[in-house]
Amino acid sequence: MYPLLQKTFSRFCIPAAILAVLTAVPAGNAAFAAPPPASINLQASSWTVVAKEKGFFKEEFDKIGVKEVKLIAAGAAELLGAESAAVAGGAIAVAQRMIYPATVHRSNGLDIVLVWVSEPSNRYRAPVLAKAGNNAIKSVADLDGKKLGSARASCYWASPFEILEKAGLPLDTRLRKGRVRYETIDNPTVMISSLLSGATDATAAHLAASQFTGAWLSGNLKIIGESPDDGIYVNHSGRVTYLAKRDFVEAYPEVIRAFLLAHEKTRSWATDHPNEAAAIIAKELRQPLEAALFQITHLGQWDFMGGEANADRALNSLKAFLAWYKANGDDILNDRNLTDEQLDAFIARQFFAGGKYSIYQ
Repeated sequence: MYPLLQKTFSRFCIPAAILAVLTAVPAGNAAFAAPPPASINLQASSWTVVAKEKGFFKEEFDKIGVKEVKLIAAGAAELLGAESAAVAGGAIAVAQRMIYPATVHRSNGLDIVLVWVSEPSNRYRAPVLAKAGNNAIKSVADLDGKKLGSARASCYWASPFEILEKAGLPLDTRLRKGRVRYETIDNPTVMISSLLSGATDATAAHLAASQFTGAWLSGNLKIIGESPDDGIYVNHSGRVTYLAKRDFVEAYPEVIRAFLLAHEKTRSWATDHPNEAAAIIAKELRQPLEAALFQITHLGQWDFMGGEANADRALNSLKAFLAWYKANGDDILNDRNLTDEQLDAFIARQFFAGGKYSIYQ
């Protein structure tokens, strides 16, 4: 096995933190009693802090008897895939993940469903990056034999995998040696420091992610490749999702609907009031105002994307990217195949157009 790939398969599987949280059962609800829980925990993110500050969560959750919403930070580890980590006294009700890593988690055995899927992505969401001062690397064509470091179960792999494949410079996988060496790095801070120190030559990231915004705005990074507009990532695997444990969704569909309604109201309000929203984000997430505003207005942002109302289109998109990645050597999805029946059940249709708990009218 290639030296850079001498990691166990566990590096590619569900991070322990997200597995522990998403499989946890809130205290006092071991049997999923019919009444909604009195309180729920959600991820602290750009949109959720706005939703809480502006009262959109209270407005929707009060209607169904959920009296308290607690926003939980990602945790000091900052592991991608561990957004729902280290929760005291309960579980995250709904987690945000891009559709590719969400599907990887499902293929690895986590019994989750997608309750919301975004519209298609764009070329700006997960570009390939190099150090701004590295004049030896000006485009992805210069990465032949070089190292790319990123988180495996994320867009930071899904996007460059396609970009490099189409450039004729495939990434290493466990199944093959490619033209570009691949290093698994789950911590975004380490991804940046590794790139800036020269330990790796490239990475891929969401520039609107808080860990990368500062490095980008300070001029330390440059874009050397973007996903094609007609490609798999932009149209399929770069979509955003909200997911939850299947049994939680079946027990508390009203909670999921209230969450989705609050998201839609927040998205609409923040789009119309970006400066006010940025001020809230900066205060609550302890970020510079410039960075907070960037995370709302950058074309690659994802917290304020519109939803895909049609469940069939979401499912077809899911199947399209699965077929492409498997055909092009995706080691995880080839090893742990999902059947058509499993994929059909992965989309929680009751929350899409025509469903009983749909937010789309």
